[in-house]
Amino acid sequence: MRVGTERRAPLDRKRVADTALELLNEVGLDGLTLRAISKKLDVKAPALYWHFKDKQALLDEMATEMYRRMVAGAALDPDDTWRERLLKANRGLRAALLGYRDGAKVFSGSRFTSLDHAEQWEDNLRLFTAAGFSLSQAVRAFTTAYLFTLGFVTEEQGAQPLPGELPEGFDLVAERARRLAGYPLTAAAGAELFTDYDRHFEEGLELVIAGIRVRYGLD
Repeated sequence: MRVGTERRAPLDRKRVADTALELLNEVGLDGLTLRAISKKLDVKAPALYWHFKDKQALLDEMATEMYRRMVAGAALDPDDTWRERLLKANRGLRAALLGYRDGAKVFSGSRFTSLDHAEQWEDNLRLFTAAGFSLSQAVRAFTTAYLFTLGFVTEEQGAQPLPGELPEGFDLVAERARRLAGYPLTAAAGAELFTDYDRHFEEGLELVIAGIRVRYGLD
């Protein structure tokens, strides 16, 4: 019998994606290389190519795993109004993306590698069409709110890679005010752009929802 030998979990897609997400918070998307992931897994880099043909294929799996974690245990309320569903879905999406350094960049442009999203998407479309939206309008409403959230978090994480984290010695508001001293309104806008992201997100999402309501004439 071999003593003191730890048996490692087999190398599969989930283990690679889980490790990549863990490493993402340490090094960010730019530092997330297949070589760095293989080193953390203590395997040779070519071993990863058995599971992912390139980095984008891995990002697709990472985005899918992020989605799985986001919806795990999150039951949909059949009594939601369409507005309540949009608020819940996009608040949940933002919270999930903020849980990872560069989370929005990983999610953006990635394609799900499974049908895990189909159940919620079907339920959302069913709720919206029952509320009076056409299928086309339902898709447009949901994707518009989704794209707002994705874009918002991308910009938010550009300033704060993780919640509350700023580059050392860097103050976006003060730096902007110094450089734009000759443009007082633009300089003052820095406080609106780079502080109180929670409030600004909620206000922006309400603006999107208000626009959907007016555009489609639905309460």
